[in-house]
Amino acid sequence: MQNNYAKIISGIYTDILSKENLGKVPDYIPEIAKISADKFGVAFLDLDKNSFVEGDYKEKFSIQSISKVFSLTLVYKHLGEKLWERVDVEPSGNAFNSLVQLEADNGIPRNPFINAGALVVCDILLDIFENPKQEILNFIRNITGEINISYNKKVAASEMENGFRNAAMCNFMKSFGNIKNNPNEVLDLYFNLCSIEMSCENLSKSFLFLANGGKNPINNEEILSSSKTKRINAIMLTCGFYDESGEFSFLVGLPGKSGVGGGIVAVLPNHYCITVWSPKLNLKGNSYRGMKFLEEFTTQTGESIF
Repeated sequence: MQNNYAKIISGIYTDILSKENLGKVPDYIPEIAKISADKFGVAFLDLDKNSFVEGDYKEKFSIQSISKVFSLTLVYKHLGEKLWERVDVEPSGNAFNSLVQLEADNGIPRNPFINAGALVVCDILLDIFENPKQEILNFIRNITGEINISYNKKVAASEMENGFRNAAMCNFMKSFGNIKNNPNEVLDLYFNLCSIEMSCENLSKSFLFLANGGKNPINNEEILSSSKTKRINAIMLTCGFYDESGEFSFLVGLPGKSGVGGGIVAVLPNHYCITVWSPKLNLKGNSYRGMKFLEEFTTQTGESIF
Protein backbone atom coordinates (compact mmCIF):
# COMPACT_ATOMS: atom_id res chain seq x y z
CA MET A 1 0.00 0.00 0.00
CA GLN A 2 2.98 2.36 0.57
CA ASN A 3 3.57 2.90 -3.13
CA ASN A 4 -0.17 3.23 -3.58
CA TYR A 5 -0.30 6.02 -0.97
CA ALA A 6 2.44 7.92 -2.80
CA LYS A 7 0.70 7.47 -6.14
CA ILE A 8 -2.76 8.33 -4.78
CA ILE A 9 -1.58 11.44 -2.92
CA SER A 10 0.40 12.71 -5.91
CA GLY A 11 -2.48 12.02 -8.30
CA ILE A 12 -5.13 13.74 -6.18
CA TYR A 13 -2.84 16.71 -5.49
CA THR A 14 -2.15 17.22 -9.22
CA ASP A 15 -5.83 16.85 -10.09
CA ILE A 16 -7.05 19.35 -7.49
CA LEU A 17 -4.29 21.78 -8.41
CA SER A 18 -5.56 21.78 -12.00
CA LYS A 19 -9.12 22.68 -10.98
CA GLU A 20 -10.73 25.93 -9.90
CA ASN A 21 -9.74 27.02 -6.40
CA LEU A 22 -13.06 28.15 -4.95
CA GLY A 23 -13.76 29.75 -1.58
CA LYS A 24 -12.32 32.78 0.15
CA VAL A 25 -9.35 33.57 2.37
CA PRO A 26 -10.89 34.94 5.61
CA ASP A 27 -10.48 38.70 5.94
CA TYR A 28 -11.70 39.14 9.52
CA ILE A 29 -8.19 38.25 10.73
CA PRO A 30 -6.07 40.76 8.75
CA GLU A 31 -2.79 38.86 9.14
CA ILE A 32 -4.34 35.71 7.66
CA ALA A 33 -5.92 37.70 4.83
CA LYS A 34 -2.38 38.45 3.58
CA ILE A 35 -1.62 34.76 2.87
CA SER A 36 -1.47 33.72 -0.79
CA ALA A 37 -4.65 31.89 -1.79
CA ASP A 38 -2.62 29.52 -3.99
CA LYS A 39 -0.72 27.83 -1.16
CA PHE A 40 -1.40 24.08 -1.09
CA GLY A 41 0.44 21.44 0.92
CA VAL A 42 -0.09 17.83 1.99
CA ALA A 43 1.80 15.67 4.50
CA PHE A 44 1.01 12.01 5.20
CA LEU A 45 2.81 10.20 8.04
CA ASP A 46 2.10 6.72 9.33
CA LEU A 47 3.11 4.75 12.40
CA ASP A 48 5.68 2.82 10.35
CA LYS A 49 7.51 6.13 9.72
CA ASN A 50 6.51 6.34 6.07
CA SER A 51 6.14 9.89 4.81
CA PHE A 52 4.52 11.15 1.59
CA VAL A 53 4.36 14.88 0.95
CA GLU A 54 3.33 17.36 -1.73
CA GLY A 55 3.53 21.09 -2.39
CA ASP A 56 3.88 23.62 0.45
CA TYR A 57 4.06 20.96 3.17
CA LYS A 58 7.03 22.59 4.95
CA GLU A 59 5.63 26.13 5.07
CA LYS A 60 4.29 27.22 8.45
CA PHE A 61 0.82 28.74 8.75
CA SER A 62 -1.51 29.81 11.54
CA ILE A 63 -3.20 26.63 12.74
CA GLN A 64 -6.07 28.48 14.45
CA SER A 65 -8.76 26.07 15.77
CA ILE A 66 -6.60 22.98 15.18
CA SER A 67 -4.73 24.12 18.31
CA LYS A 68 -7.89 23.43 20.35
CA VAL A 69 -7.00 19.72 20.20
CA PHE A 70 -3.72 20.44 22.03
CA SER A 71 -5.34 22.55 24.76
CA LEU A 72 -8.09 19.95 25.19
CA THR A 73 -5.50 17.16 25.47
CA LEU A 74 -3.60 18.98 28.23
CA VAL A 75 -6.72 19.78 30.23
CA TYR A 76 -8.25 16.32 29.81
CA LYS A 77 -4.98 14.72 30.90
CA HIS A 78 -4.95 16.74 34.14
CA LEU A 79 -8.65 17.10 34.94
CA GLY A 80 -10.07 13.82 33.67
CA GLU A 81 -13.83 13.35 33.40
CA LYS A 82 -14.55 16.39 35.62
CA LEU A 83 -13.85 18.47 32.52
CA TRP A 84 -17.27 17.54 31.07
CA GLU A 85 -19.03 19.34 33.93
CA ARG A 86 -17.99 22.62 32.30
CA VAL A 87 -18.10 21.80 28.59
CA ASP A 88 -20.32 19.30 26.77
CA VAL A 89 -19.44 16.84 23.99
CA GLU A 90 -22.38 17.41 21.66
CA PRO A 91 -22.22 18.73 18.08
CA SER A 92 -23.35 22.34 18.10
CA GLY A 93 -25.38 22.54 14.90
CA ASN A 94 -24.78 26.30 14.99
CA ALA A 95 -21.93 28.57 13.95
CA PHE A 96 -18.67 28.13 15.88
CA ASN A 97 -19.09 31.60 17.44
CA SER A 98 -22.80 31.39 18.36
CA LEU A 99 -24.00 33.30 21.41
CA VAL A 100 -27.58 32.05 21.18
CA GLN A 101 -26.66 28.54 22.25
CA LEU A 102 -24.83 29.76 25.36
CA GLU A 103 -27.98 31.53 26.52
CA ALA A 104 -30.08 28.39 26.05
CA ASP A 105 -27.48 26.15 27.74
CA ASN A 106 -26.81 28.41 30.76
CA GLY A 107 -23.22 29.18 29.79
CA ILE A 108 -22.12 25.57 29.14
CA PRO A 109 -20.60 25.29 25.64
CA ARG A 110 -21.79 22.39 23.50
CA ASN A 111 -18.27 21.07 22.86
CA PRO A 112 -14.60 22.01 23.37
CA PHE A 113 -14.00 22.88 19.69
CA ILE A 114 -16.45 25.72 19.22
CA ASN A 115 -14.98 29.04 20.37
CA ALA A 116 -16.91 29.14 23.66
CA GLY A 117 -15.74 25.63 24.55
CA ALA A 118 -12.13 26.47 23.76
CA LEU A 119 -12.38 29.58 25.96
CA VAL A 120 -13.51 27.42 28.91
CA VAL A 121 -10.59 25.05 28.24
CA CYS A 122 -8.21 28.05 28.27
CA ASP A 123 -9.74 29.21 31.56
CA ILE A 124 -8.97 25.79 33.06
CA LEU A 125 -5.42 25.89 31.68
CA LEU A 126 -4.86 29.13 33.60
CA ASP A 127 -5.78 27.27 36.80
CA ILE A 128 -3.64 24.21 36.07
CA PHE A 129 -0.39 25.88 34.94
CA GLU A 130 1.57 28.86 36.14
CA ASN A 131 2.65 29.58 32.55
CA PRO A 132 0.12 27.89 30.23
CA LYS A 133 1.51 29.51 27.07
CA GLN A 134 4.88 27.88 27.67
CA GLU A 135 3.31 24.56 28.68
CA ILE A 136 1.37 24.42 25.41
CA LEU A 137 4.53 25.10 23.37
CA ASN A 138 6.52 22.56 25.40
CA PHE A 139 3.82 19.96 24.75
CA ILE A 140 3.74 20.56 20.99
CA ARG A 141 7.52 20.65 20.71
CA ASN A 142 7.75 17.39 22.64
CA ILE A 143 5.30 15.47 20.45
CA THR A 144 6.79 16.78 17.19
CA GLY A 145 10.48 16.90 18.09
CA GLU A 146 10.47 20.42 16.59
CA ILE A 147 11.87 23.07 18.94
CA ASN A 148 11.12 26.07 16.70
CA ILE A 149 7.31 25.92 16.83
CA SER A 150 5.97 29.11 18.38
CA TYR A 151 3.26 31.78 18.47
CA ASN A 152 2.87 34.43 15.80
CA LYS A 153 2.56 37.64 17.82
CA LYS A 154 1.22 39.61 14.86
CA VAL A 155 -1.61 37.11 14.30
CA ALA A 156 -2.44 37.05 18.03
CA ALA A 157 -2.54 40.87 18.14
CA SER A 158 -4.63 40.96 14.97
CA GLU A 159 -7.16 38.58 16.53
CA MET A 160 -7.20 40.50 19.81
CA GLU A 161 -7.99 43.73 17.95
CA ASN A 162 -10.89 42.10 16.12
CA GLY A 163 -12.07 39.58 18.72
CA PHE A 164 -15.17 41.38 19.96
CA ARG A 165 -17.44 38.36 19.59
CA ASN A 166 -15.05 36.10 21.49
CA ALA A 167 -14.81 38.75 24.20
CA ALA A 168 -18.62 38.83 24.37
CA MET A 169 -18.77 35.03 24.74
CA CYS A 170 -16.11 34.98 27.43
CA ASN A 171 -17.82 37.68 29.49
CA PHE A 172 -21.21 36.06 28.95
CA MET A 173 -19.93 32.74 30.32
CA LYS A 174 -18.33 34.65 33.20
CA SER A 175 -21.83 35.89 34.11
CA PHE A 176 -22.94 32.24 34.37
CA GLY A 177 -19.91 31.35 36.52
CA ASN A 178 -18.31 29.12 33.88
CA ILE A 179 -15.25 31.37 33.47
CA LYS A 180 -13.28 31.61 36.71
CA ASN A 181 -10.35 33.83 35.73
CA ASN A 182 -10.11 37.37 34.38
CA PRO A 183 -11.71 37.28 30.90
CA ASN A 184 -8.84 39.36 29.48
CA GLU A 185 -6.32 36.71 30.59
CA VAL A 186 -8.48 33.93 29.11
CA LEU A 187 -8.81 35.81 25.80
CA ASP A 188 -5.08 36.52 25.66
CA LEU A 189 -4.30 32.81 26.05
CA TYR A 190 -6.98 31.86 23.51
CA PHE A 191 -5.76 34.28 20.83
CA ASN A 192 -2.18 33.15 21.31
CA LEU A 193 -3.25 29.51 21.12
CA CYS A 194 -4.91 30.17 17.75
CA SER A 195 -1.82 32.00 16.45
CA ILE A 196 0.52 28.98 16.74
CA GLU A 197 2.33 28.39 13.46
CA MET A 198 3.03 24.89 12.17
CA SER A 199 3.55 23.22 8.82
CA CYS A 200 1.57 20.28 7.39
CA GLU A 201 4.53 18.09 8.33
CA ASN A 202 4.56 19.43 11.93
CA LEU A 203 0.82 18.89 12.30
CA SER A 204 0.87 15.32 11.05
CA LYS A 205 3.65 14.54 13.54
CA SER A 206 1.76 16.25 16.36
CA PHE A 207 -1.46 14.26 15.82
CA LEU A 208 0.19 10.85 15.44
CA PHE A 209 -0.29 10.11 19.15
CA LEU A 210 -4.04 10.11 18.44
CA ALA A 211 -3.43 7.39 15.86
CA ASN A 212 -1.21 5.50 18.29
CA GLY A 213 -3.53 4.87 21.23
CA GLY A 214 -2.30 7.99 23.04
CA LYS A 215 1.41 7.17 22.91
CA ASN A 216 4.05 9.43 21.40
CA PRO A 217 5.47 7.49 18.41
CA ILE A 218 8.85 9.22 18.91
CA ASN A 219 9.58 7.70 22.34
CA ASN A 220 6.50 5.58 23.21
CA GLU A 221 5.70 7.91 26.13
CA GLU A 222 2.03 7.86 27.12
CA ILE A 223 0.49 11.25 26.43
CA LEU A 224 -3.09 10.13 27.08
CA SER A 225 -4.67 6.85 28.10
CA SER A 226 -6.17 4.83 25.27
CA SER A 227 -9.64 5.56 26.70
CA LYS A 228 -9.12 9.35 26.67
CA THR A 229 -7.55 9.12 23.20
CA LYS A 230 -10.65 7.32 21.93
CA ARG A 231 -12.84 10.08 23.33
CA ILE A 232 -10.83 12.90 21.75
CA ASN A 233 -10.98 11.12 18.40
CA ALA A 234 -14.75 10.77 18.86
CA ILE A 235 -15.15 14.50 19.57
CA MET A 236 -13.03 15.30 16.51
CA LEU A 237 -15.29 13.12 14.38
CA THR A 238 -18.53 14.68 15.63
CA CYS A 239 -17.44 18.26 16.34
CA GLY A 240 -14.12 18.94 14.58
CA PHE A 241 -15.46 20.86 11.57
CA TYR A 242 -17.88 23.37 13.05
CA ASP A 243 -21.36 22.84 11.61
CA GLU A 244 -19.91 20.84 8.71
CA SER A 245 -18.82 17.96 10.95
CA GLY A 246 -21.57 15.65 9.78
CA GLU A 247 -20.66 16.36 6.17
CA PHE A 248 -16.99 15.60 6.83
CA SER A 249 -17.89 12.31 8.53
CA PHE A 250 -20.16 11.47 5.60
CA LEU A 251 -17.66 12.35 2.85
CA VAL A 252 -14.31 11.52 4.50
CA GLY A 253 -15.05 9.21 7.43
CA LEU A 254 -12.08 10.11 9.65
CA PRO A 255 -11.70 12.00 12.94
CA GLY A 256 -10.12 15.36 12.27
CA LYS A 257 -9.89 19.06 13.00
CA SER A 258 -9.92 22.12 10.79
CA GLY A 259 -8.89 25.73 11.32
CA VAL A 260 -9.69 28.98 9.54
CA GLY A 261 -5.99 29.24 8.65
CA GLY A 262 -6.84 26.67 5.96
CA GLY A 263 -5.42 23.57 7.63
CA ILE A 264 -7.17 20.23 8.11
CA VAL A 265 -5.72 17.29 10.05
CA ALA A 266 -7.29 13.83 9.82
CA VAL A 267 -6.44 10.62 11.68
CA LEU A 268 -6.95 6.94 10.92
CA PRO A 269 -6.49 5.28 14.35
CA ASN A 270 -3.74 2.64 14.49
CA HIS A 271 -2.47 3.73 11.10
CA TYR A 272 -1.74 7.30 9.97
CA CYS A 273 -2.25 11.03 10.11
CA ILE A 274 -2.67 13.30 7.08
CA THR A 275 -2.66 17.12 6.96
CA VAL A 276 -3.78 19.33 4.10
CA TRP A 277 -3.35 23.12 3.92
CA SER A 278 -5.06 25.47 1.47
CA PRO A 279 -6.13 28.94 2.69
CA LYS A 280 -9.38 29.42 0.75
CA LEU A 281 -12.35 28.43 2.90
CA ASN A 282 -15.81 27.23 1.95
CA LEU A 283 -18.97 28.81 3.38
CA LYS A 284 -18.71 26.72 6.57
CA GLY A 285 -15.17 27.93 7.32
CA ASN A 286 -13.26 24.82 6.20
CA SER A 287 -10.54 24.61 3.55
CA TYR A 288 -12.18 24.11 0.14
CA ARG A 289 -9.27 22.17 -1.35
CA GLY A 290 -8.59 20.38 1.93
CA MET A 291 -12.10 18.96 2.06
CA LYS A 292 -11.94 17.92 -1.60
CA PHE A 293 -8.54 16.27 -1.15
CA LEU A 294 -9.50 14.22 1.90
CA GLU A 295 -12.80 13.09 0.41
CA GLU A 296 -10.98 11.80 -2.66
CA PHE A 297 -8.16 10.31 -0.56
CA THR A 298 -10.42 8.08 1.54
CA THR A 299 -12.47 7.22 -1.56
CA GLN A 300 -9.40 6.02 -3.46
CA THR A 301 -7.75 4.22 -0.53
CA GLY A 302 -11.03 2.73 0.67
CA GLU A 303 -9.91 3.49 4.25
CA SER A 304 -12.01 5.18 6.88
CA ILE A 305 -13.24 4.30 10.36
CA PHE A 306 -16.52 3.01 8.88
